[in-house]
Amino acid sequence: MPISRVRTLSGGVALLSLWLATSAHADQPSVDWPVHGGTDLEQRFSPIKQINADNVGKLGLAWSVEFDSNRGQEATPIVTGGVMYVSTAWSRVYAIDAVTGRELWRYDPKIAGKVGFDACCDVVTRGVAVANGRVFLAALDGRLIALDAKTGKPAWSAQTTDPAKPYTITGAPRVVKDKVIIGNAGAEYGVRGYVTAYSIATGKQLWRFYTVPGDPKAPPDGAASDAILKKAALSTWNGRWYDYGGGGTVWDAIVYDPELDQLYIGVGNGSPWNHKVRSEGKGDNLFLSSVVALDPNTGAYKWHYQQTPAESWDFTATQPIILATLKLEGRDRKVLMQAPKNGFFYVIDRVSGKLVSARNYVSVNWASGIDLTTGRPIENPAARYDEKPFAMYPSALGGHSWHPMAFDPRTQIVYLPTYQFVMMYGNDPMFTFRPGTWNTAISSELQTPPDDPLELKNATSSFQGRLVAWDPVAQKEVWSIAHDSLQNGGVLATAGNLVFQGTGAGRFEARRANDGQLLWNFQAQDGIIAGPVSYEIGGTQYVAVVAGYGGGFGIGEGAEKPTFRPNGRVLAFRLEGQAQLPKVEGGIAPLNPPTERFTDTQVNSGRLLYTQNCYRCHGAGAQSAGVLPDLRRSGALASRDAWRAIVRDGALESRGMIGFSRWLSPEQVEDIRSYIALKAKIAASVSAQQPTATQP
Repeated sequence: MPISRVRTLSGGVALLSLWLATSAHADQPSVDWPVHGGTDLEQRFSPIKQINADNVGKLGLAWSVEFDSNRGQEATPIVTGGVMYVSTAWSRVYAIDAVTGRELWRYDPKIAGKVGFDACCDVVTRGVAVANGRVFLAALDGRLIALDAKTGKPAWSAQTTDPAKPYTITGAPRVVKDKVIIGNAGAEYGVRGYVTAYSIATGKQLWRFYTVPGDPKAPPDGAASDAILKKAALSTWNGRWYDYGGGGTVWDAIVYDPELDQLYIGVGNGSPWNHKVRSEGKGDNLFLSSVVALDPNTGAYKWHYQQTPAESWDFTATQPIILATLKLEGRDRKVLMQAPKNGFFYVIDRVSGKLVSARNYVSVNWASGIDLTTGRPIENPAARYDEKPFAMYPSALGGHSWHPMAFDPRTQIVYLPTYQFVMMYGNDPMFTFRPGTWNTAISSELQTPPDDPLELKNATSSFQGRLVAWDPVAQKEVWSIAHDSLQNGGVLATAGNLVFQGTGAGRFEARRANDGQLLWNFQAQDGIIAGPVSYEIGGTQYVAVVAGYGGGFGIGEGAEKPTFRPNGRVLAFRLEGQAQLPKVEGGIAPLNPPTERFTDTQVNSGRLLYTQNCYRCHGAGAQSAGVLPDLRRSGALASRDAWRAIVRDGALESRGMIGFSRWLSPEQVEDIRSYIALKAKIAASVSAQQPTATQP
């Protein structure tokens, strides 16, 4: 699909695309959304202002397209040439007429169900890249696939990871010149992170940069990272970290700087989390929890800034990166901005990599601030949890996660979705590394929620999701609003003085950008966690977003949402839109507590085993948010044999539920059933005391 682009690289003004006769709407000029963040600067700002704060109340649904999976939907659509390209759960891709919603083609890479177990945070994808007539898909199983943009037929496929290791890919690839660049995920499972560049024409690997050193006794990798790992990183690691993989996966932020011809990658957490186990409690462990600048042509190292030295809390620096020019102390300065998990908002000089400023954007108790001279956090020693457990915020969930934030270059305000969430950290004295499954070296007992519903409610009452408007120059909050759901969607800012965001409760909202006043909302019938986009075709502005609750928090949150969930879908809105969503039909399965009795020993054993093996998919405390099956309602719960066939023997492996025979004995599988049986009985007792609710 050949296109002619006129780029404005400063201030975040969107790419203007005029497309030729191969497009779906060839006779109409457009303002597209051709790359992941709207432009290479990834500001997620639209200059279109047909929809504005004065008329947004007239916004209506233009069209919707339903996908074929009800798992988490995190993708940012790409719109170019009148076509929307969007990836969905299980790495499927749809090409859709961006005006009418008519499906043009779809592609299914046929991910094996068992790969779903390797994905710590749901079978999600955050989008595709489109360039040179091709759509580039980074599939969950590690393949990078080039599709013909007109037909959806594969042009080439490259396996970017070792299939024998539990790598996955959930992030969106980026195209830089003649290269497509992608990282991977899987740190907790025992892998070593890296980012790789491939030829967009052939799929040939052009360079690779590893983010942590390998076994020092092994030969060099022959990668672009060899020299800097030997010079700067190796001495910051201790022990046998390489036996654990080391972590440092680049699972989201990959941003190209066209003004400086640099590539920035955000590096993830260590494997396992606990620094005391991973590196004997010694060393900064470069390049974990760092932003690293590379030469996009060769992959060579240019500079780095480490946000959380000796990372020990799952404090990734993989969160979205925004490039901008800010007026600082009377002069323009090229900076990058990031609000990573650790709770501090960073402004970094992208020429030198030096820290400009940092201030906490959520409540923080693990550090009192950032030393602007050294760039290091001023840590609370108790946060290291060496001697006793520590109740910490933000936590592994982060003050902000992957959900996109937006920047308005006119007002120089950032809009970001935040979490307030407390987590107990403590050493696990019984830790044993288990390749292929979750490894944190954090006490599982501390992660188990109380059985008593009232006690659980009180313990989580302070948890909150917010939308925050942040001034990165003054490093202070301008305004913020609280949501009634903890996990909420990414953000879009527009020249119409609007901020768009979806919520976990299923509303798509438009707020006035200068004060956060709610001006419009739409009930999407399902939680929204993805980031919206805007585009214009034939003089009509559209705002689009993908709906579908899930993701790492969505499958593990432990907050029951007893509603029937439709499949994921993409929704497009315009002024005076009149389309309607189909009626949601269905219900929730009844609780299914077994009649047999279990011993306290079984239940207590099962409680710990469930936390170690099951909660990340089926919810903390066996309460599901409805993305994956609620085991308290499983038809197999009442049958010892059926339960064992699924949990231990893998009878449902094709649907993503592998067998746990590598890690669990038959007795342990039965102990887990006993714990879930208790949770089902407690839930049934609570339900019996409440008035009957009618299904909406």
